[in-house]
Amino acid sequence: MYRSHLLRVGRRSIPYHAYLLTFVCAQRRNHFDSLEFNRVVVNQIYRQCEESGVCLIAYVLMPDHCHLLIQLDKTTELSDFVKKVKGNVAKEARPYLAGARLWQSGFHERCIRCEVDLVVAARYVVANPLRKKLVDKIGQFPYWNCIYL
Repeated sequence: MYRSHLLRVGRRSIPYHAYLLTFVCAQRRNHFDSLEFNRVVVNQIYRQCEESGVCLIAYVLMPDHCHLLIQLDKTTELSDFVKKVKGNVAKEARPYLAGARLWQSGFHERCIRCEVDLVVAARYVVANPLRKKLVDKIGQFPYWNCIYL
């Protein structure tokens, strides 16, 4: 039985705080495996951040999930932002999915409480392909970015 509803317990949006977000593909399918598809996804992520006033600090598209490290603005609610990102990415990606669902419901978030944790979280996001042994050097993996580099 799914327990994704438990992820919402205690969730709060704190203005100007950073959050590490994880969105998982439905049934853990490897949807993020082509340059053309991933370009659509990344463009939508950037667009939604810009439209919502959210700062995208870092992201990585792994084969079956993605991580976003963001900083909220004064007015954006975390759940509203995630709903827009996941919904608009799924809408734009529909032609590539052959009727399959893109996302699992829900998301995981971790509030970043200090500057040191923010750098650690950014490193975590960027190093994901290395930990999963998808590449030997991060420069070989094309689906990530970080404002600190």
